[in-house]
Amino acid sequence: MIVKREIVAAYSIEAKKLGLRILELVSEGLGLESGLTLGVPKHCDPNLLTILHQGEVPGLHVFKDGEWIGVEPLHNAFVVNIGHQLQIISNNKMKSVEHRAVTNSTVARTTAAFFISPSDDCIIEPVKSFLDVKNSPLYRAFRFKEFLLNYSSMMGNPELCLEPYKLHA
Repeated sequence: MIVKREIVAAYSIEAKKLGLRILELVSEGLGLESGLTLGVPKHCDPNLLTILHQGEVPGLHVFKDGEWIGVEPLHNAFVVNIGHQLQIISNNKMKSVEHRAVTNSTVARTTAAFFISPSDDCIIEPVKSFLDVKNSPLYRAFRFKEFLLNYSSMMGNPELCLEPYKLHA
């Protein structure tokens, strides 16, 4: 039996609508009203890159210079977030972006995210070409799965999840 792409796409859209409606009812039943209730709290992504299509409803915020800034969705555009692994590999030449997602109380927000991650057994460390006498490594080598376990245990806390991997002079 061949399942047509249109049928799967329609099913996915309806399943998403159903899931959002169920979450809305659960939140209402619990008396939750905060705009962050069904959003995503502040964090940095644990992977290399995140490619995000926001749809048409705003909700993505990035933390820059001590304040949250809304990222307006652009039609047919993607947001690319640098993750912790790229920050480590680049020896801090690139920084992971602290961000959050907030909900809209009147319009459902649908996003599509694609995460690019190393394999679990991949050794993560600063790339040698970024290192020299003036630029020593800022992070120790580790396996990606070790990082993921640590990241999960710290619930993605941006201030803490890199600490076990930093080299202190």
